[in-house]
Amino acid sequence: MSLAVRFQHIVKEFGPVRVLHGVDFALEPGRVVGLLGENGAGKSTLMKILAGYERPSGGQLVIDGAERRFASARDAEALGIVLIHQEFNLAEHLTIAQNIFLGHERTRGWLLDRAAMRQQASRHLEQVGLDVDPDTRVADLIVAEKQLVEIAKALARNARLLIMDEPTASLSPGETAKLFALMARLKADGVTIVYISHKLDEMEAHTDEVVVLRDGKFVTRAATKDVNRQRMANLMVGRDVSDMFQPKRLVTADAQVALRVAGLTVPGWVQDLDFDVRAGEILGFAGLVGAGRTEAFEGLFGLRPKRADRIEVAGQPVRIRAPRDAMLHGLAYLSEDRKGKGLHLDMTLAQNLTMMTLERDAHPWLDVKGGRAALDAAIADFGIRLRDPQCTARALSGGNQQKLALAKYLRTNPRVIVLDEPTRGVDVGAKRDIYALIHRLAAEGRAVIVISSELIELIGLAHRVAVLRGGRKQAMLGPDQLTEETLIAHATDTHH
Repeated sequence: MSLAVRFQHIVKEFGPVRVLHGVDFALEPGRVVGLLGENGAGKSTLMKILAGYERPSGGQLVIDGAERRFASARDAEALGIVLIHQEFNLAEHLTIAQNIFLGHERTRGWLLDRAAMRQQASRHLEQVGLDVDPDTRVADLIVAEKQLVEIAKALARNARLLIMDEPTASLSPGETAKLFALMARLKADGVTIVYISHKLDEMEAHTDEVVVLRDGKFVTRAATKDVNRQRMANLMVGRDVSDMFQPKRLVTADAQVALRVAGLTVPGWVQDLDFDVRAGEILGFAGLVGAGRTEAFEGLFGLRPKRADRIEVAGQPVRIRAPRDAMLHGLAYLSEDRKGKGLHLDMTLAQNLTMMTLERDAHPWLDVKGGRAALDAAIADFGIRLRDPQCTARALSGGNQQKLALAKYLRTNPRVIVLDEPTRGVDVGAKRDIYALIHRLAAEGRAVIVISSELIELIGLAHRVAVLRGGRKQAMLGPDQLTEETLIAHATDTHH
């Protein structure tokens, strides 16, 4: 069942840029191997070479003792090597069964054997614990179900080596637990799993060993039991990251209330939410997936229908019917979906940066020179790392996209900025940079609201944390109450 894989001095170049520098290590059969590294370390490129999506510029890929050169992903799949992409590779308008057998259709004579495909699809769905009719359209599934369809598709290809890239990024804790149970079953069946994630607690709990890449080079491999999270983070970044969070600045009792919200209701999501945040304060919002955190702020900013008894900015009552009203009142909201709602990925960095301030940057024609100067300032100010200032936003790593989105929203000079999952999918080094930026925003006297599913993040950043459950505020926790246990207890209704 198992495959033995060895990377021998693998080099990969895209034009003049070398992204993998002679990577050399083996994957032991039938184990869960965590692949660690910052954004841009070369993890995904190396796995795309293994799965047949890219060809190495140098070196050899040795599988079960023989050198292999894959012309396409289909060649790799024939050997049982399957990559589950971070961005799902599913045809939304087709059914689950059609997706599972797409390109590998079962036939009887000249005709498609739909009954056999449905029956086999049902068996694979049962294997991954998804109780859904195989004739359901993929477009009608939630994200977690699509993830399981991807795994079912891999099982239909008789996967012997399964590569999972950030599989839990969009899953709830319950869905994540199911995924890990499935991984344990696959491992017991002899499947080798390569697990790529920025979540070091998952690496610690669910891998047998970790391999660390940095700047396209192999750094080390170690049994997971011999390296804790702190050590993993330090190996990825190449320096000590124990000081992830800066000391919290004191918010004085006489600091102005920058935003006060009373009786905010977003139909179907949030009931009667009250909160306030002061200038210089970082206020956290915690809660499980579906608790209504994102929807509350989408309602507040005019992106969803809402009712509110009162909204005050700097002590003055305001009405917000659309995002433009919010911006004019000095409020900014950076969505958790930076690719869908935060940035235009196929526009240049300067175009993205000046999009919200066109009234200032176009008079009447766009000031190209001014846009370039704004970009230079943002690169320096926010530590955006890039190879080419003329590139599109798509070319940036996740952490640098997030920094660009922050720079874009701050050009409107808001007094209150809401950051929804500001470090989702970014690596340890970029996280540290973003935390430093958040501290800086508060130090400048802005009020910062951080919505996050990472409890450590909220505890490390926030002065106070509001906990939502089922669309209602359960608690507002002060600095001396901020522990993981307390936050989880309020979020899950186990607090007594």
